[in-house]
Amino acid sequence: MAETYRIGLGNNDNDLRKKADSDFVSFWDDQAKNLSWFSPWDKTLDWRPPFAKWFVGGTINASYNALDIHQAAKSEKSAILWEGENGESRNVTYGEMFIKVQKFANVLKSLDVQKGDRVTIYLPMVPELPIAMLACARIGAIHTVIFSGFSATSIKDRVSDSKSKVIITADGGYRRGKIVKLKDVIDDAIKDIDFVEHVVILERTKNKILMTSKDKLWSKLMDGASDSCPAEELPSDHPLYILYTSGTTGKPKGVLHGTGGYLTHLHSTFKWAFDIKDFDIFFCTADIGWVTGHSYVVYAPFLHGATQIMYEGSPDFPDASRMWEILQKYKVTIFYTTPTALRMFMKFGDEIPNSFDLSNLRLLGSVGEPINPEVWKWYFKTIGKEKCPIIDTWWQTETGGMLISPLPGIETIPLKPGSGTLSIPGVNISVVDENGDEVAANTKGYLVIKNPWPGMLLTLWNDDEKYKNVYWSKYENCYYPGDYALKDNDGYLWLLGRADDVLKIAGHRIGTAELESCMVSHPDVAESAACGIPDEIKGEVIIVFVVLNQGVVNDSNILEKQLVDKIRADIGAIATPKQIYFVSKLPKTRSGKIMRRLLKAIGNNEQIGDVSTLEDGAAVTEVQKVFDELQKSIKENLK
Repeated sequence: MAETYRIGLGNNDNDLRKKADSDFVSFWDDQAKNLSWFSPWDKTLDWRPPFAKWFVGGTINASYNALDIHQAAKSEKSAILWEGENGESRNVTYGEMFIKVQKFANVLKSLDVQKGDRVTIYLPMVPELPIAMLACARIGAIHTVIFSGFSATSIKDRVSDSKSKVIITADGGYRRGKIVKLKDVIDDAIKDIDFVEHVVILERTKNKILMTSKDKLWSKLMDGASDSCPAEELPSDHPLYILYTSGTTGKPKGVLHGTGGYLTHLHSTFKWAFDIKDFDIFFCTADIGWVTGHSYVVYAPFLHGATQIMYEGSPDFPDASRMWEILQKYKVTIFYTTPTALRMFMKFGDEIPNSFDLSNLRLLGSVGEPINPEVWKWYFKTIGKEKCPIIDTWWQTETGGMLISPLPGIETIPLKPGSGTLSIPGVNISVVDENGDEVAANTKGYLVIKNPWPGMLLTLWNDDEKYKNVYWSKYENCYYPGDYALKDNDGYLWLLGRADDVLKIAGHRIGTAELESCMVSHPDVAESAACGIPDEIKGEVIIVFVVLNQGVVNDSNILEKQLVDKIRADIGAIATPKQIYFVSKLPKTRSGKIMRRLLKAIGNNEQIGDVSTLEDGAAVTEVQKVFDELQKSIKENLK
């Protein structure tokens, strides 16, 4: 029986779910009315599976809803409290954002950017990044943001696929005290591409750059631009952005999001999940290069006229106290981060966060992967001081916004560490077996979404066929996200990792998430990753990689035995790993997800494939080395 925590913000709106359950289409119709439309829609949903068009006939603009609507009441209010890695800070108000966005929209027009054209943005975490995005949205250009840690090859693939005619970059960005030379990376990426007409360069680090005939400085272009640019009235399904996400095959997919439906989803979920108020100081640590940064750093907070923190650097630079320093300095009330970051902070011990004043916090959130119960409890006790509800949110690049999460902004329900709780109103989520039949409570199955929702992707850029095959072919008229889950007796959803991270040991299915949570609940363990390697008898055997907390001096043989005993006790003998390896780091994507695909590929002696999203090449080398030793020992045991 999972522990429950009865904590909320005192909200109990029972009508919202009732309305959503009775008719999800008219429910979302009501929600869309919270936005400012130029003209109303004549059809709420045009559903031709698997393609959905929301609010057909309505016209709207994302930039207008993010900025224009706030000018009368909030022009002096801080929109972005920006903290640079090197200690610089800026306070950008809604009035200043409004002027800068209009000026940059005119800059784009002067470079002949038309409605529907693609603009690639490759910038560090500075206010000019949301300014560029909102300027694109203002004139109906489609932005495609690339995380500023990506390589030239990754950029070339994405720019070639989107056919962007303009690229916006910076001379450099700061990362862990060093300058990352972004302009040099762009030069390398586009040297063989002829359709890129202009490169706009923001001067951030003032490092020396090569200027070509295509290159133009942001500051000079802005100097000459008019500060008036009316927002284009765009159809509801006008594409807002393309965001590339990795697939199981390694080649990135261009997820295409629209405007009216996407904004409706974000406006609603931001209010429901975060209970956003005018006094709040919101801090989401996501980089804007990822979907969390698009949805819950740029669009949702701006739709609500919220004040937020934007931080440029690494969460543990120059030292492990950086996040708590920022929370204290700006009196942050809502903090939204990743389980990976939390596990790292937990590894550094309680003394650091306990030495800062975190008393302004009223709500905590987690995003990116399921949060281990032990980490949830640490977050609740050490960071939230047992007074903040935690929202464990599940969603994807493709879903646009959160689909499973506690929603303290509208209701108060018991929280269970490790469970995402319930689906949001207006979305029907089930757990089914291979045949698409619902499974009994507490039975593992596949997560499926049975109806369209406003934030869902329109399609994959230039690839309707792949869109159908990847998401809609496994179960008829159901969206299949590729995740493994169960519903408990209370109907709460528990995400159990990617379905392609499922290990099948002697015919039994074991999700990597529960194995890893079991490991992390051991006091000496900071992080773990489990994967399967082929075995003649069992089909697959489990091997586990473990990163220990700093300062652990326990004997590795004793530790290994303790962990094996723990797995046997918590999950069962069937889940006993063949081998546990202690390593200093795990291979992760730049957004902090463990790259189990790599662990699997190395274990199966396969090609590693696309590692453009990998944060640290050294981790792969270390894991490869451990695997080589494993393979050798297996061969020797067979002799």
